[in-house]
Amino acid sequence: MPRTAIHSEQAPAAIGPYSQATRAGNLVFFSGQIPLDPASGELVAGGIEAQARRAFDNLKAVCEAAGGSMDDIVRVGLYLTDLSQFASVNAVMGEYFAQPYPARSTIEVSALPKAAAFEVDAVMVLG
Repeated sequence: MPRTAIHSEQAPAAIGPYSQATRAGNLVFFSGQIPLDPASGELVAGGIEAQARRAFDNLKAVCEAAGGSMDDIVRVGLYLTDLSQFASVNAVMGEYFAQPYPARSTIEVSALPKAAAFEVDAVMVLG
């Protein structure tokens, strides 16, 4: 099955040999989005809530570039460097998704690119 790279100028450019997302058939697989400002390429200022919002905004921009919306996401992966911040990230995620919520995993990691505190990846199904 051929795959198609997805790109949005409203999300940070890839910082390695990968695509922001890749479409194969009606599935879209998203690379991890960290809280980089797409204009400056720098990590956003602020705490975990600001970082989570920026990462979800980046994810939303790539969703739209793929022809979908956050409602089409069926699975998300959340990565935090401090799992004690889970409740704050959970509250922010609730601003971006409606019921029925996507399946999710939440994992504490020792470090993320650019010293981010949060990263999100996802899988989307397009009708």
